[in-house]
Amino acid sequence: MNERRTLQGIRISILVLMLGLVISGVTAFPLRLELGFASNVLDGSAIDTWFPDAVAWVDRVAAALADVDERYPFIAYGTDWLAFAHLVIAVVFIGPLIDPVRNIWVTQFGVIACAGILPLALIAGGIRGIPLGWQLIDISFGVVGVVPALIAWRLTRRLERLRTQTAAPTR
Repeated sequence: MNERRTLQGIRISILVLMLGLVISGVTAFPLRLELGFASNVLDGSAIDTWFPDAVAWVDRVAAALADVDERYPFIAYGTDWLAFAHLVIAVVFIGPLIDPVRNIWVTQFGVIACAGILPLALIAGGIRGIPLGWQLIDISFGVVGVVPALIAWRLTRRLERLRTQTAAPTR
């Protein structure tokens, strides 16, 4: 694989990761609206028949968000910051888009962050009473996110070797 194609692969992988971060961030802003919509769609659907506990959980979360938002709307400010953090992390990945070798640490950070989702979901989820199935959904964000991050990391190492070989003096 030549340098141009390797760089293209890195950039595609990083863009996929950034897109996932942006989507995760933007969808954290209208959480109450989204959960209310999901609750309405799921109630009485085939999914309600197949996974009644999951639908009951979505209903419970939607009701809790509506209650909290009505009585304590400032609590949603926490999810606004969660959304902002996702967007800021996506911006950090501009570095590897421009110069992946020099900014490989950002890609490595992304892999570490994805790995950190697993213990956070299991520990905090258990403490907060989140059903195991929902914890597994949360863990899937790390599992899915780590794929483009690992591809970018591997390709960045390849790009580094290609550039080293090209820069090496020939005899």
